[in-house]
Amino acid sequence: MAKEILPAENIILNASPASQEEAIREAGRLLVEGGYTDEHYIDKMFEREEMSSTFMGNFVAIPHGTDDAKDSVYHSGMSVIQVPEGVDYGSGNTAKLIFGIAGKNNEHLELLSKIAILCSEEENIERMLNATTKEELLAMFSEVE
Repeated sequence: MAKEILPAENIILNASPASQEEAIREAGRLLVEGGYTDEHYIDKMFEREEMSSTFMGNFVAIPHGTDDAKDSVYHSGMSVIQVPEGVDYGSGNTAKLIFGIAGKNNEHLELLSKIAILCSEEENIERMLNATTKEELLAMFSEVE
């Protein structure tokens, strides 16, 4: 049976990470604890960040590992951290939604596509930021095909 890409336990609501580093580490920790990746993947997330920022605009950041992190990924998965107050994501950017992703084979492209579709509308970002339950957030992902 395939592992669920975004189970409720991979979502944290009302988080307040002190820094971009803490936000990335938390997004990675959820993937490790869920059995999607090994610990090494978190280092690869920071390597990716050094290459180019994973801040996408619209208060959204999508930290993920480098291309050579494939061996660290056991299953495709995603983590979501809702940060209503925002966290400084460098270069004057504020992230309020952090989507940690890990893709087996090239499945991360499908995950990125779903996030991009969902976050292309400010209304959806507002809904995600105002979600008070993990189920509300999960429902939004099930709406995207």
